[in-house]
Amino acid sequence: MSQELTVVITGSTGKQGGAVARGLLERGHKVRAVTRDTNSSQAKSLASAGATLVAASLEDNAALTQALEGATSLFAMTTPSGGTDAETRQGVAAVDAAKATGAHFVFTSVGSANRQTGIPHFDSKYEVEKHIAKVGVRATILAPVAFMENLYFIKEQLANGIYAAALPPARALAQVAVADIGAVAVPVLEDAGRFTSKRFDLASDELTGNDAMAILARVTGRPFSYYQVPVDVIRQRMGEDAVRCTNGSTASVLRWIAPGSAVNFPTSISTTSSLGRRCRIGMRYFHETACGAH
Repeated sequence: MSQELTVVITGSTGKQGGAVARGLLERGHKVRAVTRDTNSSQAKSLASAGATLVAASLEDNAALTQALEGATSLFAMTTPSGGTDAETRQGVAAVDAAKATGAHFVFTSVGSANRQTGIPHFDSKYEVEKHIAKVGVRATILAPVAFMENLYFIKEQLANGIYAAALPPARALAQVAVADIGAVAVPVLEDAGRFTSKRFDLASDELTGNDAMAILARVTGRPFSYYQVPVDVIRQRMGEDAVRCTNGSTASVLRWIAPGSAVNFPTSISTTSSLGRRCRIGMRYFHETACGAH
């Protein structure tokens, strides 16, 4: 193992942050898990695993700076649940806290955020990336694409032999397993000198809907039919979410999923595979996630 790290983690009770926290603890590092609710079951689970819980708001720069006292690193992720402006404020507070304390900052953005997609919750993360560059903090940016675990959201449809997705069946989508984000983040944190000032889009598989459906059929031994969720349904649902997450903007997301759109997660598999080799991990493929989703 490299030198012992003390890593402050925001979003520690979520899937990404939790995966990073547990990976670090398994490697013998110290973890300070930032959470609003230290009494949640996820927080208590982390504490039982050896993490120190820190009660703080993600937008509270002073609290984050205090949490970083004596720490080597900060792993931060943001969420648009309070709106995209709030998400950017979360990221900026984390950047400024890392800069003030000299900690190595690892930020999880999103694949294609730096490609001016016009998607609000992509752009809010890119604002954080721009702030990283502006203040000159020691940082590494990890930018995962679509999560393979999104498959679990349609388990009911899968049980009925239906694969439902917003994209056309022949449209390819790059994907990554949440666990792999954590698996990459740990060695990136352990070898800060090697990965500082670098940005990595993370993807380990790229499949069309037809490809995914064929894998599910092979894994389960059952046939599936493809159902493309109508744009009107997406617009309705995104409209509801937009009040909370995207400031009312749905047009850019709809353009992103439209047939023939050039706006998509880029193919990042070769880059991620190279990073995976450097981090000495093997990235997961879609069929491994499919085995647990049917």
